[in-house]
Amino acid sequence: MTRTTRRDARIRRHQRLRRRIAGSPERPRLAVFRSNSHIYAQVIDDTRGHTLVSASTLEADLSSPGEEGKTGQASLVGRRVAERAQQAGIERVVLDRGGNAYHGRVRALADGAREGGLDL
Repeated sequence: MTRTTRRDARIRRHQRLRRRIAGSPERPRLAVFRSNSHIYAQVIDDTRGHTLVSASTLEADLSSPGEEGKTGQASLVGRRVAERAQQAGIERVVLDRGGNAYHGRVRALADGAREGGLDL
């Protein structure tokens, strides 16, 4: 009998979600990846297989958690990706939470993107 790790379970959830979620030129996919230390967001057009805009906590001005912590950083990443998406002419996206629960940092990123002007 094999054990299912938390990572394996997240990947299975993500695959299940991706059967229903696809990014189009009119409404690209906002893909979120969360590691223990960082959070990454990409706006992807799945018909062409291209990343249109991205943002992450690896960027120099978002790299230190400061007082707001990782959840505050996630909100800033959401605002940053929304700002870049609007500059690229994107106003509506579909959220791909990557198999993670819509809670904590993933939710903070989504709320930050909404505050930045994206329609999720």
